[in-house]
Amino acid sequence: MKKAGTQAKSASRFDVAAVREDFPILDTQVGGHPLVYLDNAATAQKPQAVIDAVSHYYSATNANIHRGVHYLSAEATDAFDRARITVASFLNAAEPRECVFVRGATEGINLVASSWGRTNLRQGDEILLTGMEHHANIVPWQMAAEATGAVIKVIPVTDRGELDLNGIDKLLTPRVKLLAVTHVSNALGTVNPVRFLIQRAHAVGALALVDGAQSAAHLQVDVRSLDCDFFAFSGHKVFGPTGIGVLYGKAAVLDKMPPYQGGGDMIERVSFEKTTYRGLPERFEAGTPDISGAIGLAAAIHYLAKLGHAAVAAHESDLLAYATEAVGSVQGIRIIGEAPEKVGVLSFVMENVHPHDIGTVLDNEGIAIRAGHHCCMPLMKRLGLPGTARASFAFYNTRAEADRLTAALVKVRKLFG
Repeated sequence: MKKAGTQAKSASRFDVAAVREDFPILDTQVGGHPLVYLDNAATAQKPQAVIDAVSHYYSATNANIHRGVHYLSAEATDAFDRARITVASFLNAAEPRECVFVRGATEGINLVASSWGRTNLRQGDEILLTGMEHHANIVPWQMAAEATGAVIKVIPVTDRGELDLNGIDKLLTPRVKLLAVTHVSNALGTVNPVRFLIQRAHAVGALALVDGAQSAAHLQVDVRSLDCDFFAFSGHKVFGPTGIGVLYGKAAVLDKMPPYQGGGDMIERVSFEKTTYRGLPERFEAGTPDISGAIGLAAAIHYLAKLGHAAVAAHESDLLAYATEAVGSVQGIRIIGEAPEKVGVLSFVMENVHPHDIGTVLDNEGIAIRAGHHCCMPLMKRLGLPGTARASFAFYNTRAEADRLTAALVKVRKLFG
């Protein structure tokens, strides 16, 4: 099979046509139309390199890890352990043991809320969120607050889709024990000033968790530069498999947290009287992990590295600017989320047309977008909207696809008057 995309880095410009050859699903026809996949914020497509890595595990090295003494187990264990090293390098973690494999960003946040939250939060303590959080970074903290008596406070959002930091001094007080903030809004594409917020949180003695589900695919993440205490992301949004993700945590913080789940591989010694637990990261990885998922995630990270972050970022920035101008020119369209720093996401509404109707008409044209509240109901309420239509871009999308999106939206406008 041709692997042109992974060789595109040597070209003087980002060769999107070559890259697209690495993604077999992009050849799909939908109702007689070539697929235009613009739902990357929900899940990204997988390059052949990832598909091959997962297939190779199951066809050549399938075995359980860390327990067997036979050849296959040794091979699988080595691949799994190397995957953790790859993830640690991707995040610039200080050491691989700071990276815990989980099912995704959602489970990573739940792990922190359950293990750290229920151990450290007390009556009257505060958890500071933002008004643009995904439900995955709201609901776990509500559950922790109900269990401990802590209180949730919220940084408000402006009409333009930015965080309103004018009152940050009144919100970030010594009562705050944890700041949990999305790096990039999945509904708006807004890039939040997380480094600034982390510094302010630490100044009052709070820890900081960053939901990196939407940033890991678009921004060069450096957890040591951010100085976050926790960072969670999902493999399927960075072109890896579903069902795998990573929770990064500073070793000094993770070391003090009790286990999240009990089972095999996270134990040191077990008796009916007492169990002692292993250190990091095994303490938080009970049972057989998603071995193929970790291997596939490592393959996705290696693939991204070959493309080059700067080239990918430049292409995506150009594409988002182009699509924003084109879509914004359609009669009756209003762009939702106009922060000066955005990545990947173009949310919009059309006058007198429900977002679900927009999505349905576009699907008939072979164009996949997302329509609804995007698991951000509090944000939609703040903006006075039932939901939006959302086109979200990856590096394999093109200006020609943005043109097809625009033309289809013109058709929607004509259909609904």
